[in-house]
Amino acid sequence: MTTDEGLLGVVGEVAGSEEQDADLVYLWARLGAVEWRVRLAVEARRATDPAPDDPYRGLYFTPEAVQRVLDAPRVPRLFPPEDDVDLDALAALAPAPGPRLLVLAREFGLDPLDVELLLVALAPDVDTRLERLYGYLNDDITRRRATTGLALELCGLPPAGPGRFRLAPSAPLVARGLVEVQQDDAPALSRVLRVPDRVVAHLLGDDSPDHALTGVARLEPPAPPTGEPAVRLARAVRGGVHLVHLRDSGGEAARTAVEALPGAVVVDPAALTATSLPAVVREARLRGAGVVLGPLDDLPRERAGLLRELAALAEGVPLLLHGAAHWDPRWTPRPAVPVQAPRSDPDQRARRWERALGGGSVDGLDLAALAAYRLGDDEVGHAVAVATGLAALDGGPVRQEHLGAGVRARNAAGLDRLARRVVPAVGWDDLVLPEPTRRQLTELVVRARHRDRVLGQWGMRPGGGRGRGVVALFAGGSGTGKTMSAEVVAAALGVDLYVVDLSTVVDKYVGETEKNLERIFTEAAGVHGVLLFDEADAVFGKRSEVRSSNDRHANMESAYLLQRMESFDGIAVLTTNLKSNVDEAFTRRIDVIADFPEPDAAHRLLLWDRCLGRVLPRDPDVDLGFCAERFELAGGSIRACAVTAAYLAAEADRPLRMADLVTAVRREYGKLGRLVLDSEFGHWAGQQG
Repeated sequence: MTTDEGLLGVVGEVAGSEEQDADLVYLWARLGAVEWRVRLAVEARRATDPAPDDPYRGLYFTPEAVQRVLDAPRVPRLFPPEDDVDLDALAALAPAPGPRLLVLAREFGLDPLDVELLLVALAPDVDTRLERLYGYLNDDITRRRATTGLALELCGLPPAGPGRFRLAPSAPLVARGLVEVQQDDAPALSRVLRVPDRVVAHLLGDDSPDHALTGVARLEPPAPPTGEPAVRLARAVRGGVHLVHLRDSGGEAARTAVEALPGAVVVDPAALTATSLPAVVREARLRGAGVVLGPLDDLPRERAGLLRELAALAEGVPLLLHGAAHWDPRWTPRPAVPVQAPRSDPDQRARRWERALGGGSVDGLDLAALAAYRLGDDEVGHAVAVATGLAALDGGPVRQEHLGAGVRARNAAGLDRLARRVVPAVGWDDLVLPEPTRRQLTELVVRARHRDRVLGQWGMRPGGGRGRGVVALFAGGSGTGKTMSAEVVAAALGVDLYVVDLSTVVDKYVGETEKNLERIFTEAAGVHGVLLFDEADAVFGKRSEVRSSNDRHANMESAYLLQRMESFDGIAVLTTNLKSNVDEAFTRRIDVIADFPEPDAAHRLLLWDRCLGRVLPRDPDVDLGFCAERFELAGGSIRACAVTAAYLAAEADRPLRMADLVTAVRREYGKLGRLVLDSEFGHWAGQQG
């Protein structure tokens, strides 16, 4: 049976497609040789058995039972040694790159003895007759797998020879997850060998992923790289560069890594554990693929040692790591090639949203506004999934606000511990501001939306490690609408507002304030939101002449902030009651300065009307024109007066009267410490709500 025709006849005995089953025929041929050695070992054991007729031999497995197993027909048929099967010719019939057994040996670095030991351990998983014969040879019918001693015997090796170390924990068979040596408490030669189900399935032609990877990793479909950075990286991997760290600065690292490694095993670092790590690397080797792990920022610090284990296990396997931080040489003993991942431009991000939305369902959506979100493919997919669910709850198509909510749902909770999260509930129509101030707010929104194109594609902020952040200063008296305007800006950008709690920032101990601010800026880089430093004078105040250690430390805080604002990549709004209190060096780094003046009579009339709303019933005697002309109050104070007057009306169970407003204004004057003059209240001076 050495001709191709004879071998094809053998393939036909296995049944099915010749090309598909030639691989299995090769495996059966190799297992057939193992079975002959098992038969010889059984015959030798029976010939020297001192009590062949003992009914308790092998726990009731009698010689007659052994003979019945030996005589049972084998399908596919056995290849006895005298058939002189040409294994090389048989292997040549398997589709490229060859029989899975041989490919596995190459990928896992196995020598011929390793392959024979693997076949001995594999045999009972594919032929139940060999289970019983192994039990007979082990003199214990409950031990139906090969032991270390039996495997060495069937391979013709002495139990004390060097062959036993091919099953040591550091040997390729065991270290790379092809064979498990179980029952560690038993003597070395009595320990049981088991081939994991995933390896058995692979050798039998099943490519279903290991169940141990569920929730830990996913398999990317094989596809050639398209982008130029991915093509270059793929070429380097083919050239032998097997450990690369992609530093991410624009959300493109994960996509680039996946494109550069077609069919890669993509691992979630937050879910990776020491027990799942061998399964990840084994899956990559079985598929002849690589491993993509990232972002490393999501890997818990207590599990950072997994990187060293991964690098050691993945020797020879392409391993692409990515994250926002620079590569730390202490992470792995192997040197990593650092690569700066490309930044995605707005056009690429818009196409990403279009793909995730299905192309045809983008009518009425502002893709340019969506492109302002710096999201990778997975993040866009999650945001669209959330938006689709919200649209289903509303009973309509996906709208822009649904997608914005989907993006915000991806925000991590880390910043929530350092700042108060505000979901915007106001819009441009709720603002009552002079036209110059509104134009400045509009400019802020424009800068935030188009910063990637202007600062990135067009290179208008080059070099020096400068970020692409946008910083605004809102200056004006208390209650003039600075905080509300920040909320409106966040709403216009479709993100949340994060109000920094200065009590969590400022610390009396040297250096702690800077650490707290660094935590805020770091967390803010990972969320889509507007960072609001209310009453920013506390941390962005002017530097002063150094006359004491306190002055020196205060100036150090300001110097740190100046540096950090240069590299900031997000959107920040600083508010102050007095612009002159902010250091001039900060002012130079601010992109938009919006002045919030006290409202004039016309704006106060609008504010009174907006604050009272359309639901609260009003008595005909309510004269808002009088209130706007006579009471010079800021918007915050007007809102406070409106709320107080509403409570007075609710207590009296009647519509709002002018007397309620007059009483509310008197109380507000008292809160502000202002002198109450009857002449200012005119003919309403004697009224009380």
